[in-house]
Amino acid sequence: MLEQFLPIMIGGSLGLIIILGIAYYIISKKMQKSEYRKIQKLQQGTKAGAFSPEVLYQRLYITYSKIPFVKRYLLKLRRKLEILNIDDEYATRRDSAKYITRALVILLPLVILTIILTKSNFLLMFILLIFELFMIDILLESSVDKKDDALLVQQVDFFSEIRHAYHEFNMVEEAIYQVSQDDEKEVSRQGEKIYEILISDDPETELEKYYDVAPNNFLKEFAGLSYLTKEFGDRKVDGASLYLKNVDNITQEMQLEILKRDKLNYVFRSLSFISIVPVLALEPLKNWAVSNFSFVKNWYYGKSGMIVQILILIITFISYILVRKLKDNGSVNTNTKNTQNPWQEKVYKNKLAKKIINLFMPKDGTKEYRKIKNLLKDAASPLKMEWVYVNRICLSIVTFIVSIFVFTYLHQMAIDYVYTQPTTDYDLIGGMSAKEETKAMELTRQDNTFIDMFRGKVDTSKEELKRAVTRSKFYKDAESNEITIAVDRIYEKLQIVNSEYLKWFEILIAFVFAIVGYMAQIWLLMFQVRMRQLEMEDEVMQFQTIILMLMRIERVNVEIILEWLERYSNIFKNPITRCVNNYEAGAWEALEEFKNDISYMPLIRIVESMQAAVEKIPIKDAFDELDSEREYYREKRRESNDRLIQRKGMIGKVIGFAPMVCLFVGYLIVPLVFIGLTSMSSSFSSMSSVSF
Repeated sequence: MLEQFLPIMIGGSLGLIIILGIAYYIISKKMQKSEYRKIQKLQQGTKAGAFSPEVLYQRLYITYSKIPFVKRYLLKLRRKLEILNIDDEYATRRDSAKYITRALVILLPLVILTIILTKSNFLLMFILLIFELFMIDILLESSVDKKDDALLVQQVDFFSEIRHAYHEFNMVEEAIYQVSQDDEKEVSRQGEKIYEILISDDPETELEKYYDVAPNNFLKEFAGLSYLTKEFGDRKVDGASLYLKNVDNITQEMQLEILKRDKLNYVFRSLSFISIVPVLALEPLKNWAVSNFSFVKNWYYGKSGMIVQILILIITFISYILVRKLKDNGSVNTNTKNTQNPWQEKVYKNKLAKKIINLFMPKDGTKEYRKIKNLLKDAASPLKMEWVYVNRICLSIVTFIVSIFVFTYLHQMAIDYVYTQPTTDYDLIGGMSAKEETKAMELTRQDNTFIDMFRGKVDTSKEELKRAVTRSKFYKDAESNEITIAVDRIYEKLQIVNSEYLKWFEILIAFVFAIVGYMAQIWLLMFQVRMRQLEMEDEVMQFQTIILMLMRIERVNVEIILEWLERYSNIFKNPITRCVNNYEAGAWEALEEFKNDISYMPLIRIVESMQAAVEKIPIKDAFDELDSEREYYREKRRESNDRLIQRKGMIGKVIGFAPMVCLFVGYLIVPLVFIGLTSMSSSFSSMSSVSF
């Protein structure tokens, strides 16, 4: 049977091979046609090699978006990058995955190192791990800041090329289109967006939309200036194009901003790291001190040492936040936080939570409500009033719970120390040998027997303890002096164990800490306001530059100038907004109210010039001194930036080095000196008693 089917199988196989060969020949002939060759040529430049970082980051983005914890940071980062990578989904995904990967590469070794160094101290390990999670936000923000700085540097070259293109085409939109053809530069995407706005059917509406998503104020100024020039036309001033002169003014502003950021980055480049180092050095420093000076072991492993550790952690955490706020406040940042539906909004939507929060939140129209509302505006915070009180209440509750947990942990740690540490007297010379340590641990186990017997009996007397010690097998043949020493030692330990429980004043202290946590949000906003006030002079000088650009453009009036100032204002945004809203009711009165709302004299002089331009003289005459003293104001701007950086650097160094000073002074020098002197005094007293 098999012999009959074998020739058939062989013949069928040969026939199938021949058919496949003919089919392959026909298909290959068709593939040589011109259409297919064109497709092949188009594909040659788009195919990736064996390894492509671009493809890897796209795949990592999809992976990260499926991981619950990482997804939160990915979406938060994406919201920031969407503005820098305007209308470019591919670049947004690539950069998001790239920055998340870098953060994880830094964070994971740090987490492993923390676990290794603090494996014997679970409280410290827990706090450090929470602190490192917080650091992810800082790392991601730093990455976006670097990208923002790179975009600003590209804008200088971009505006320089605009000059040449404008000379060639003599049309704003065509010049922008020509320069924006370089796809490799990120600023080209911004240029393409501005070009689309200028040629749209409703450029004013599109321009207002762009103002909300522009990465920095300089692109806003350039977009607005280009629109005004396209609408009202260009003109010659002193034989030169007014549009190009204004572009030069924006370029000079950008150069000053780049120098300012570079100096701030230089001043603060190591302060953030210096403020973090103490928390990583706590355990190594403790181990070094205990190994070299054994008389401080009781302090480091007791409650006092742990309390100082916690204080250093809190100081480090606060210092790190303030240093970041101090540095970031000096740059032109875009508000990209999710203000639509954050976790605070979800909490406030809960009916029970809403009732509780409304009990704490001041009523609309009250003095307290206006005070906090103004504080949020002055701090340029994106938070709503409801979200502020959600933060305050949640932080207060968490602080209270954590405080109770820490107090309980400290009591338990003191009890564990009594039960686990070798029982011996330490001197200034050094530690114990292995034989001495074994003997000391045996004595500790003996003492633990009696501690367990009387634990919880707070009215235990020395006589009861002495009877128990005398009847025990450990002191059956001991002398009276040995029993007395043992009773005194065990009684002292028993007093410690029986006194370590949560006390009423500790609950009261936890309430005090909760109040501090409740006020922390307000204090942070006050700090932001204070730091923003340092930049008053810088903002007013920016106003002068904006007025200098607008004053010679046809059909520009005081109202348009106020609208521009409102758009780019930060510190003075609130009074300028009120002035713009009241302008229609009476220009002079609105400006007079604006002048009464502020106390900064250079801005008051600008408002007075606006009042003169409203009723008496043209705008270019009212602000003529800005044009004539342009070089003076530019030099003054540089000097102002230098003073600002110097002041911020001084404040930053005080805040940044505070944890390091607390570490060496409060955690190393003071314990060594104080406990060392106490031990020496005890040793001399013992020697004196023996000699007598």
